[in-house]
Amino acid sequence: MARHRGVYKPSKPEPYELSRTRIENFIKCPACFYLQQVKGVNFPSIPGFNLNEATDVLLKRDFDQYRGTGSSPPFLEANGLGHLTPYDDERFELWTQSLHFGAEGRFNTVHEETNLKVGGGLDDVWLNKETGQVHLVDYKSTSQKSPGKTITLDDWWKGAYKRQMDFYIWIMKRLGLNTSDTGYFLYCDGDRFTDETFLHTQDATMHFKITIIEYQSNLSWIEPTLCKIKRLLDAEICPKHAENCEYGQFLSACAET
Repeated sequence: MARHRGVYKPSKPEPYELSRTRIENFIKCPACFYLQQVKGVNFPSIPGFNLNEATDVLLKRDFDQYRGTGSSPPFLEANGLGHLTPYDDERFELWTQSLHFGAEGRFNTVHEETNLKVGGGLDDVWLNKETGQVHLVDYKSTSQKSPGKTITLDDWWKGAYKRQMDFYIWIMKRLGLNTSDTGYFLYCDGDRFTDETFLHTQDATMHFKITIIEYQSNLSWIEPTLCKIKRLLDAEICPKHAENCEYGQFLSACAET
């Protein structure tokens, strides 16, 4: 089956595929989004977050031990969430494949008004045994530089984290699942202030503090944003860079030299 991805071609009838990351790019700077999606400009790459990926893999491995059993992991029990259990679905592994989000059976939906196929990759889903609803879960890793600081979602850059959760809850609802508006962020905080020994004779062990943050989603921004994206994709002129766009600032500085 033909697919429409990469550089946008208005003449192609297939739904145009946009990941959650590319939608966030639009929110940050419409000009950068336009240059990448319409003009095919490749932006500088950045190294992968291998340590963050490792914590994701280990968390999922631990939760997988309870997936499909109906039991709650001791971690959830100890944090007052014993009514939740890792959700089991034959599609779950496909839903985690963010690099292939647009393929058949992956975590995506087609927004009919704009003909955009949007999606991404899930970290985890927990089933509420009391309500029958599913809760989306996003794993995050960090290492706070101040001792005793409580992790919250209040930092300005975490607006993107919230929008990611909103977006995935919206997709899950469109897939027909009984989805709660409440999601959870599971934070692994590498403790640089611990008294525990890091370096051992043959290896090293990093201690992580774990925080669960409950989040009430806001889905009202999603469809208006998709409509704005479609209008921009069909536009003939690139918009101005956002005022705080570092790429735009760099290009302006280059033009002035």
